[in-house]
Amino acid sequence: MNNSKTFQTIAWIATGFTLFVIVVGAWVRLTDAGLGCPDWPGCYGKITWPQAEEHIAQANEVWGHIREVESGKAFREMFHRYIASGLGLLIAALAVLAWIRRRQPDQPVVLPFVLLGLVMFQGALGMWTVTLLLKPAIVTAHLIGGMSTFALLLWLSLKVTPRQHPPTLPARAQHGAVVAVLLLVVIQILLGGWVSTNYAAMACTGFPSCNGQWWPAMDFGEGFRIWRGIGVDYEGGVLDPAARAAIHMTHRIWAVVVVAGFIWLLARLWR
Repeated sequence: MNNSKTFQTIAWIATGFTLFVIVVGAWVRLTDAGLGCPDWPGCYGKITWPQAEEHIAQANEVWGHIREVESGKAFREMFHRYIASGLGLLIAALAVLAWIRRRQPDQPVVLPFVLLGLVMFQGALGMWTVTLLLKPAIVTAHLIGGMSTFALLLWLSLKVTPRQHPPTLPARAQHGAVVAVLLLVVIQILLGGWVSTNYAAMACTGFPSCNGQWWPAMDFGEGFRIWRGIGVDYEGGVLDPAARAAIHMTHRIWAVVVVAGFIWLLARLWR
């Protein structure tokens, strides 16, 4: 296998693996396992999670004042860390291959190194997610970083894969509209992350109304306050119902904007 084919194969493997890491990250989030290990990069001072009863007892004796061991959550958190580290190695391999092939005219060089920097920053965000006790701004940034890693890897994979039918000129003319709608989607993902990290998903019961009201009491200032200082444990959320409702309703309203954007884009493409 030549270096070009090797690079292409690793790029596609890394793209698929990134999607797997994102899904596992969502699993960690939805099962409240983000603080399954209160330290980083280890877990209760070990490279794996405590499993035997005696090890759990020892960990609780040392770490119990912070968080007692829940083996299932600790496993999920460490599994996520391990596979994310594996992804980092794949991206590092892409960067090395890109540098080796840097004189080839068809070889992207900048993008693999951008990805390497991004995945290293993702590792730092993963650490801060734990050490800053699930601070919403950090966890949301971690989510966006994961999505960005996937998007850039997909772009890289498509870039190095030969295509029989390149984009036509009419399609290129719509790039501005596509980018505009893509920006709407990115904002919606960001808002969705903010809903999740502030535990606001259940702030509104019922749809399309919120708790039986079309415009409930909402506190946008508190809901979208980015930084609240150090030492606050955000597991379960710290906002009052009005602030959570503000976040939830903003996410709903922006979903309407996204749908309108897609309708507008489809109308342009149809012409």
